[in-house]
Amino acid sequence: MYKSILLPIDLSEMERGRMMIDVAQKLAGEDTRIRLLNVTVDIPAFVAAEVPNEVIKTAMKTARQTLEGLVTAAGIKADAEVRAGKPGPTILTSADECGADLIIIGSHKPGLQDYFLGSTAARVVRHAQCSVLVMR
Repeated sequence: MYKSILLPIDLSEMERGRMMIDVAQKLAGEDTRIRLLNVTVDIPAFVAAEVPNEVIKTAMKTARQTLEGLVTAAGIKADAEVRAGKPGPTILTSADECGADLIIIGSHKPGLQDYFLGSTAARVVRHAQCSVLVMR
């Protein structure tokens, strides 16, 4: 069994998030720590200077509440965390910090941009220091 599972959740794909939680529950033991993570993309400094600070705080708070709602609806014990940054590196940093031995990440059908830049899931798979389960 896994001791620590990280679930990076894209709030625009809630149904996939619910499926990821179901899979995590099946793979978790009694002592497994589950962490839900949402990464909001950093706003460039020149844009952030024009956006009221309260707007950013409200967006982060709303994302956290949404994750906590997922935890409550699933009836599991899990931590919910929201971070700002680039998704790939932020997910990997969080996995290292919580000692994750499994990352369950969602993937989407690749678009043209993914062929040139690569997807977040692909970056996590390439650079993670633990097992990664990619869900489509």
